[in-house]
Amino acid sequence: MMEIQSAFNAGLQGFQRASAGVTEATVNINRQTSTNREPDTAAETDVRQAEAPEQNRPTQSQAPSVEQSLVQLTNETRTAEANVRSIQAADEALGTIIDVRV
Repeated sequence: MMEIQSAFNAGLQGFQRASAGVTEATVNINRQTSTNREPDTAAETDVRQAEAPEQNRPTQSQAPSVEQSLVQLTNETRTAEANVRSIQAADEALGTIIDVRV
């Protein structure tokens, strides 16, 4: 019985991590695409740079590219699917054990 509970917990934790990764990748894609769409005048850029502290402003090299974020999104989606399958397997095993014991 402990092993099935461990499978549930591992699957749930893995799914939660993958879900957070999907959210992060989605936010990065949204930031990159909205940044690319906004027409930026030189005056707006100067104002934004003056308002934002240097250490809080991400540089172009720090921000992941749209391609990197899409790859991360795909990987995290596959990870989430794999964890859902492990939760389903644990659920089926528990159901089988209950049926056998009754």
